[in-house]
Amino acid sequence: MGFFAGLDAEKYDRKYSDRELIRRILNYFRPHFARLFVVGFLVLIVSGAGALMPILVSRGIDYLKDELTPINVLFIPFAVMLTGVIAWLANWQARRLIVRSVADVVARLANEAFASAAEHDLSFYDQFSTGKIASRITSDTQDFGQLVVLTTDLISQVVESLILAIVLVNLEWRLALTLFAIIPIVGVLAMSFRGLARKVTRAGMRAMANVNQTIKETVSGIAVAKNFRQEGRIFELFDQSNRLSYQVNVRRGLVLSMVFPVLNTVGGWMTALLVYVGGISAVQGAVTVGAWYLFLLSLDRFMFPVMNLSSFWTQIQNGLSAAERVFGLIDADPSVVQTGDVKAPRLRGQIDFNHVYFRYTDASPVLEDFNLHISPGESVALVGHTGAGKSSVVKLIARFYEFQGGEILIDGMDIRSFDLGSYRCQLGIVSQVPFLFSGTLLENIQYSCKGASEEEIERLAYQIGNGEWLEALPDGLMTQVGERGGRLSMGQRQLVSLMRVLVQKPAIFVLDEATASIDPFTERQIQQALEMVLSQSTSILIAHRLSTVKAADRIIVLDHGKIIEEGNHEELMNTGGHYADLYNTYFRHQSLSYIDQAGKMREEVTTKIGRLR
Repeated sequence: MGFFAGLDAEKYDRKYSDRELIRRILNYFRPHFARLFVVGFLVLIVSGAGALMPILVSRGIDYLKDELTPINVLFIPFAVMLTGVIAWLANWQARRLIVRSVADVVARLANEAFASAAEHDLSFYDQFSTGKIASRITSDTQDFGQLVVLTTDLISQVVESLILAIVLVNLEWRLALTLFAIIPIVGVLAMSFRGLARKVTRAGMRAMANVNQTIKETVSGIAVAKNFRQEGRIFELFDQSNRLSYQVNVRRGLVLSMVFPVLNTVGGWMTALLVYVGGISAVQGAVTVGAWYLFLLSLDRFMFPVMNLSSFWTQIQNGLSAAERVFGLIDADPSVVQTGDVKAPRLRGQIDFNHVYFRYTDASPVLEDFNLHISPGESVALVGHTGAGKSSVVKLIARFYEFQGGEILIDGMDIRSFDLGSYRCQLGIVSQVPFLFSGTLLENIQYSCKGASEEEIERLAYQIGNGEWLEALPDGLMTQVGERGGRLSMGQRQLVSLMRVLVQKPAIFVLDEATASIDPFTERQIQQALEMVLSQSTSILIAHRLSTVKAADRIIVLDHGKIIEEGNHEELMNTGGHYADLYNTYFRHQSLSYIDQAGKMREEVTTKIGRLR
């Protein structure tokens, strides 16, 4: 693997032929064909003016040999200058139009790539780095835009060469054939670099995506790095990715820099041949001196498009590789596949798992022949050790992952038959680590329901702890929460997440309760908010607090993807089974009786110590 180790393609990457890429690129430009038609007309003017300039010089040399007057000496340079001005104006207008078209296409491509990334299920993000995905949406779409601009320049130069070719054949076809003989040689040399150039260019882009991913990950985890004084470690990680990118791009530069020296050598040989053959033709009178000069000028005109094709090969391969990577993201197959697109009606919230089989990868199954019935409006707490399958159950209800066997029914309808957008609109989800976006508290609560008014949200907020949690904030609902909600405490973030759900009024509520410890006052407020949500929806709770467990209508005890016990708190404690063990391990210290007993024991110990003294 060498330089390319660690730069393997993502599983969703595809290889497209140049024909496929060009066809898809043209489809994106289809709405701009009218504008591109004008660009084509302007390119013809630029090409014609470019081809006319050496012809004017050549004809002028022959004309001045016979008519050497001051007026003629001024007229010929003026004609050349006027041709150059026309070419410049047409080129400026063509570039203006093409840049606008390219900007529109790049924006559309970025939108489609982002939409595709947003539509993918969570299993997609479990496998693939968010930093690399972001690189495709930002950097790769811009590289694609450069490809189109360069292609326009190249087309203009090719048309200019074709016009000159017609003129040269009419002047002296034998000398023209000598000039044309270089084209296949240079073309073969340029195309021979194509495969290698694409390979090293693709590797360079993957290396840059690795750098972007490292930056994103280290910056996101900067607080942890500082807590453990690991700034040096994160620099080492970045330096490692950056060095790999450097090595790959140096090799890429070395490969692509081989093109120019080879083509310059061929061009030098061809110039010498034309000087010799053309000189003999001029001496013999077969061509005029001006025509001979035109052939020498035309050599550069013919070489220039091929040289540009080679010099821009890096950018061209960048653009094609970028298009390939962006199209790969857009075309990536979803893991979660719906069999229908029925718009979900207002759900009652009945949930049935019937003989469901689920695994995240090809490893051992997480759920095997899993069966569960949840009645409309019922609240169910899922408890169990880590890895028991609690999160898997709620992720399947939310359709974040695809199950491999059995069926999941919502109100008696196959969960795969719904339109996902309309179905998820009726799900309220609070994750274990509440995520808030930069902005105000009000904006974050309205995130789930844009139509919710400030008055409605404030009314709901005051139903929780008489609004004391809101009054404690400096600007109430207008308080800026900071990046990821960093200006709020963990308890406040949980309250905001629950407020989102209260405003949304979902049919099914999913709570993956946070494990972080919070003060008793805030916990009471969270419990109030939770009770408000439970009263209006079917609820599935992954519980870590005793108060949440007791609030549920039914407790489901999971172990290795199987239901081993179910019932309410008192029933399960009386059986003395697995739940009782969990209670003594995780929940008992949260109970009031345990706290009272611990307080009495502390007082007794303090009294005994006092007597001993």
